[in-house]
Amino acid sequence: MKIAFIGTGIMGKPMAQNLQKAGHTIVLSDHFIQPPQELVTAGALVCRNPSEATKLADVVILMVPNTPQVQEVLFGDNGVEHGIQASGNAASKLVIDMSSIAPIPTKEFAARIKESGAQYLDAPVSGGEVGAINGTLSIMVGGDQAAFDQAYPLFEILGQNITLVGENGAGQTCKVANQIIVALNIEAVSEALVFASKAGADPARVREALLGGFASSKILEVHGERMVKGTFEPGFRISLHQKDLDLALNGAEALGVSLPNTETAQALFDECVALGGENWDHSALVKAIEKRAGHSIRD
Repeated sequence: MKIAFIGTGIMGKPMAQNLQKAGHTIVLSDHFIQPPQELVTAGALVCRNPSEATKLADVVILMVPNTPQVQEVLFGDNGVEHGIQASGNAASKLVIDMSSIAPIPTKEFAARIKESGAQYLDAPVSGGEVGAINGTLSIMVGGDQAAFDQAYPLFEILGQNITLVGENGAGQTCKVANQIIVALNIEAVSEALVFASKAGADPARVREALLGGFASSKILEVHGERMVKGTFEPGFRISLHQKDLDLALNGAEALGVSLPNTETAQALFDECVALGGENWDHSALVKAIEKRAGHSIRD
């Protein structure tokens, strides 16, 4: 297939590379930033804007930071919608938004793209940069069965746990739920390691011991190691997790649901930002716990 891939950052670039390695032709747009040279060298085509990329492509994948960016790529001047309408073969095109954005606008975006004649899936992912590189992402999909079946061979290249959750918007709802769980797990691991370290135990050995018991988790395995070593280069930035928790808290308010621990996790991320950590990896939430304790687990 020819796949227009819009958004080649920390997550998007390795995802596009995996599709390229599997034999698909990647089509890029240089409307925002210059496309990664690695993709171009490997044969990616470069267009001036998303509309031109869409005209060339069978499938359009978006992997951008937030709801406004998705809206701009889809419906702005020279956006995806324009490319669909100008292509003459709208019915053969599939748009897949793999960004993590708000569920309600997602439903509106899907309806508008479908009115243009194309199909639409929301398919946010979990697994971070490591999962994107290794093709082991969890993919949470909202949309029609037929569109899901068409996209499934591409999803198999990008991930392992691939689930059609429901209609358009359900994938994004599932991703918000995922981000609640991830944030609270990071908070729990942070608290446990700071507690153990200040009590005089070696946090690295505590982590090793806990990995063999009921407290074991992917967060303890991957982010616990980051916390112990102090390696906070972003696989997933704090600012992006704050965005996802805002989606959760705003959605909860609309639904009349209380999310007390999600509020606490968001407050801790806010404290990290106040320390200058907006672009730290989200595992650096431990720094907020350390500041409150007056103790670093790496000293």
